[in-house]
Amino acid sequence: MPSNTPDQMRDILTTVRTIALVGASEKTSRPSHEVMEYLQAHGYRILPVNPRLAGQTVLGETVYADLNSLPEPVDMVDLFLAPERTDAIIDQAIDFNIPVVWLQIGVINEEGAARAEAAGLTVVMDHCPKQEIPRLGIPRVSQRP
Repeated sequence: MPSNTPDQMRDILTTVRTIALVGASEKTSRPSHEVMEYLQAHGYRILPVNPRLAGQTVLGETVYADLNSLPEPVDMVDLFLAPERTDAIIDQAIDFNIPVVWLQIGVINEEGAARAEAAGLTVVMDHCPKQEIPRLGIPRVSQRP
């Protein structure tokens, strides 16, 4: 498993600006919805990805079917998927050279993480940015130098 130190996560969360949130949900009770709302409030640009909701709007953003459909480059992919469904997204992140692949709490894919790291991507696994931002004292995007 990637060893994600506080310094590494701080570096990621202070440099990332645009995040593709894969597994976005329109349901306010879902963790992905709550995390998307938090990240938006913290100043990140979030592009929701969910093939079931493609073309709809979640929290003011158009939902895209996959990473290939995104209208702009992203700095990070945040995965809210069952571990067995993450391989295709990890491979797309590698193909598009997205710098960071972040797998949420409980989303463990050692082989996918190893592939991404071998391709030069940074991988965070079994952590949540919504928990790490306040813990690490990350300022809002607009308050950064």
